[in-house]
Amino acid sequence: MAIEEPRYKLLLQEDRMELRAYAPFTVAEVQVEGSFDEASRRGFRLIADYIFGNNQSVQQPDRSEKIAMTAPVTVEPNASAQGEQWRMHFVMPSSYRLQSLPKPNNSAVRLREVEEGLYAVIRFSGFTTQSAIEDRSAQLRQWIQAKAWTALGGPQIARYNDPFTLPFNRRNEILIPVRQN
Repeated sequence: MAIEEPRYKLLLQEDRMELRAYAPFTVAEVQVEGSFDEASRRGFRLIADYIFGNNQSVQQPDRSEKIAMTAPVTVEPNASAQGEQWRMHFVMPSSYRLQSLPKPNNSAVRLREVEEGLYAVIRFSGFTTQSAIEDRSAQLRQWIQAKAWTALGGPQIARYNDPFTLPFNRRNEILIPVRQN
């Protein structure tokens, strides 16, 4: 069974590097504190709780709704915050719009539209350790610089597999929003 991902058009591919044009999509997100691993676990639980039914249906306010899991699960540093703060989001299925998604019962979960945009991306397998993230982010920044593009934000760590997938079979990505000059 295929898991839905946000729609994008591949504009350029060089080895593990890609330039993608993403269509708009909706996310459920939380702000979490702690190390990358702590924040990932805490954030995942909060959003999973929302999609598994801790919500209020728009059509039937006295009921909850289960929402299908999609990929990727994305984590990015919250650059405007002090200390180790992260924003984690799950992409919502394309069958929903912001107005039709169930309302979260937990105020920590927010729903947000992500506008269309260009992203430079690097794919890699294995674990998303701090050193792997830093190394791949540096490689991606070098590629962006070599292409004379402008980075419009920091790196986002995207993971596509469950934790039981063997490391060499995992699909991970670093995404950086860019503008072509």
